[in-house]
Amino acid sequence: MPMLTVRNLPDDVYRALKQQAALHGHSTEAEVGAILASAVRPETRIRLGDALSALSHQIGLTNADFDALERVRDRTPDVPMGFDDDS
Repeated sequence: MPMLTVRNLPDDVYRALKQQAALHGHSTEAEVGAILASAVRPETRIRLGDALSALSHQIGLTNADFDALERVRDRTPDVPMGFDDDS
């Protein structure tokens, strides 16, 4: 797992991190990791699966619609790409 070093962190910030970590029952390192994760992956981010599900509900797609698409789907295997001159 990658490591991160933070230099020149003010003493008061470090003390606050240690205190917050203790309140959450974490090590300081785990607390910093949790803070960074929530900063770069906020709970409010849009997840593709959730967005597609909401869209299908919004436009009224049903399981019958998906079954119909599955019946007409082309199941012919793809031909792999070749690197020869005669492909």
